Amino acid sequence: MAEKEKKEKIPRQKMPEQDPKVRAKNFNEVPYGYPPEIAQLEASRCLQCKKPKCVEGCPVEIDIPGFIKLIYEGDFVGAARKLKERNSLPAICGRVCPQEDQCEKFCVVGKKDQPVAIGRLERFAADWERTRGEVVLPEKAPATGKKVAVVGSGPAGLTVAGDLILKGHEVTIFEALHKPGGVLVYGIPEFRLPKAIVEAEVNYLQRLGVRVECNCVIGRIATVDELLQEYDAVFLGLGAGLPQFLGIPGENYCGIYSANEYLTRSNLMKAYLFPEYDTPIARGKNVAVFGAGNVAMDAARTALRLGADVVRIIYRRSRDEMPARIEEIHHAEEEGVQFYLLTAPTRFFGDDNGWVTGFECIKMELGEPDESGRRRPIPIKGSEFRLDCDLAVVAIGTGANPLLTTTTPGLELNKRGYIVADPETGKTSKEGVWAGGDIVTGAATVILAMGAGRKAANSIHEYLMNK
Repeated sequence: MAEKEKKEKIPRQKMPEQDPKVRAKNFNEVPYGYPPEIAQLEASRCLQCKKPKCVEGCPVEIDIPGFIKLIYEGDFVGAARKLKERNSLPAICGRVCPQEDQCEKFCVVGKKDQPVAIGRLERFAADWERTRGEVVLPEKAPATGKKVAVVGSGPAGLTVAGDLILKGHEVTIFEALHKPGGVLVYGIPEFRLPKAIVEAEVNYLQRLGVRVECNCVIGRIATVDELLQEYDAVFLGLGAGLPQFLGIPGENYCGIYSANEYLTRSNLMKAYLFPEYDTPIARGKNVAVFGAGNVAMDAARTALRLGADVVRIIYRRSRDEMPARIEEIHHAEEEGVQFYLLTAPTRFFGDDNGWVTGFECIKMELGEPDESGRRRPIPIKGSEFRLDCDLAVVAIGTGANPLLTTTTPGLELNKRGYIVADPETGKTSKEGVWAGGDIVTGAATVILAMGAGRKAANSIHEYLMNK
């Protein structure tokens, strides 16, 4: 009991990071990560519960007490390998997963104090293994002669490919864009997830034998039915990349971007590295971002780094309903992003040349919960006001791109255009076809997509071996 009380008195260790005023002007990663001695101190806070609730909160059921114990003992490489028994992308998940709503939410230490920093320890172990060249290729099962096509190289697709290649199957990933990684490369900025880490994870799969074919838009260069003629199974992990808009007057003015386009130009197409890359992107001085999820935070913080003097987040609900990670909101506030809560846009204004100059808003109040479980925002009559902007980014969510699904007969979709798949197996209504990630659930988290990928890989393997 005394040992437990002693551990609970050790405070959660802060992660060193760039000064907000400095980092708001560069695209380098914000946190530096734990040094070894701090990682071990944080690991010492873990109570090593016999029935760890944190594992139940993890979509891929990582042995959390196991890898943390290895860090505490100084076996950092062993900790990374323990992580990889269940999670093929720990360096990525340690950076972008919402641990506060998953594993850390159930941490026993968190009942009296702040929970153990599971995500930060995950990042530490994965980085230690990678930066010291300690990554080793696991042994693969004997070749089965079966071939699997994976459409999309985001978290779900990478997980499926990694699991199935180890089970002895041939795997080819088809990626529509010119670089693999999906949302990890086009959506998440460098300051939150360095692209060298994504490249290292993809390279690891290629070393295992996974083929990666870029610039392949399945649904155009080949249909799913055509893939099924060559492959024994197909996994669809194409994400939810269709931008949604506000649907208000003036939204077609120049200088109004979807978050998809704005972040893709900056991240994947390297507009932030001008003049080394000459990708066109509007650089506003007075920027408005609509929405309050992680994508909105990414867009707002990117605008600051591209030279904006003022960046505002416009959100129609209150702070309690903001879907972004607490850490992302905190970082945005530290860097100077302004928050206009309980505020909804009603129309945009523009100049004679067709460029946006501002927008009208109306104040909101919260009513009864809607179908999302959050309190419904209701306009306050007569509360309209105007704000100026020379650049606007709409980050209110994404939908299912119909490019592939409209060319795939026999594939059941729901009313929103997402693929219907069994949540336990990933099986779709079409024989030999599985799906997982955002194209099934709508925009969600990296780790949930990976969890779906793992279940689908197990189901595909069973199908192939019994076919």
